[in-house]
Amino acid sequence: MSRLLMIVPAPVNRLADGRLRMDVKFVEGMRLHKALWPGTITVVMWDHGQAIPFGAEYAPDALGFDYVVLEPGCPMPQDILHRHDRILASADMVETLDLVEMGTVPVTFSVEYTIGTRLRIVALDRGLSFPRKIWSMLWNLRMERHRRRAFRRCAGVQANGYPAFEAYCRLNPNTILYLDGRMRRDMLATPDEMAARAVCLRQGGPLRLVHSGRLEPMKGAQDLLPMAQSLAAKGVDFTLDVFGTGSLEAVLRAGAGALGGRLRVHAPIDFETGLVPWMRAHADLFVSCHRQSDPSCTYLESMGCGVPVLGYDNAMWAQMRADCGAGWIVPLARWGALADQVARLAGAREEIIAHAHRARSFAGFHDFETEFTRRMQHRPERDWDQASLSLRTLV
Repeated sequence: MSRLLMIVPAPVNRLADGRLRMDVKFVEGMRLHKALWPGTITVVMWDHGQAIPFGAEYAPDALGFDYVVLEPGCPMPQDILHRHDRILASADMVETLDLVEMGTVPVTFSVEYTIGTRLRIVALDRGLSFPRKIWSMLWNLRMERHRRRAFRRCAGVQANGYPAFEAYCRLNPNTILYLDGRMRRDMLATPDEMAARAVCLRQGGPLRLVHSGRLEPMKGAQDLLPMAQSLAAKGVDFTLDVFGTGSLEAVLRAGAGALGGRLRVHAPIDFETGLVPWMRAHADLFVSCHRQSDPSCTYLESMGCGVPVLGYDNAMWAQMRADCGAGWIVPLARWGALADQVARLAGAREEIIAHAHRARSFAGFHDFETEFTRRMQHRPERDWDQASLSLRTLV
């Protein structure tokens, strides 16, 4: 029975009553990991005290997996490392980059952010002054050199999304690509649901748009309201349901009143029991305003609901769309182009139906069980000694 140690950047808050506040998406994913892994899993996290907008409170014994929560800045306890056979660590955390130097057990890194994405996130952070942005960018560039050195020396790399794979696959010969998401096979849209959506589209009612996620400038949520206003001005028959919360929520709710019920803002709902069933039954097209190239699982999860995606031309969505042959792309940060494409699609219902089927098919090849199995069958420790020896000679 293999003992896996996972070191992750998931936010966690320890509460006074002993309960934990954690990100719901992370907990759902970890429960799936635990159910499929043939051994024990222990998760290491740091309590950084940050807010968790899509979080919930959990009793420790209700999580379904073992965990260790460390104080901010606390180094990794050595005894934890020695009690496991494999380490899967997020290289998006600087706390993990020295693990290879310890030489205890094989370390596989997962990574999803490229240096380009990190720098764009800093540039878009409205809470940082210009000098702080410069300092943060320089710090990120310094950490990137450290990260790349760790990739050259580790046992393997698992790249979440096309941009990360393209950025790092040449550093380590044992690098694999995976597409992260929470859609199990039993959550995918059924043939009956796909048929019902096609009937609804052909009846010519309002085009049912949906968006979910953090309502923050970094996520492009500021483009949703002007896009909806433009659609209304064009006379397009549509509805736009937005699920999420964030600093732009009040702006969206205030603007919704003037749109005569076309724009509806909902609080976040449970992914598996709420959002997925709703999208499978009530959505035709997912509108993504995401400008970054990080591997948002929303693309794959939407397609698993049978809902094709209209999004900006970032590196992740551009490559995924090319692979799946479904969905549409418009230039970055052009909400007017989003509105123009929606207006065109409102009169091209058969095109939406065709893309919906291709999207659902692609998601079916990348459900959670399939992607998880690929990751867990990635066995870099077979060649650990030789790979470690040969790679160390390169640095």
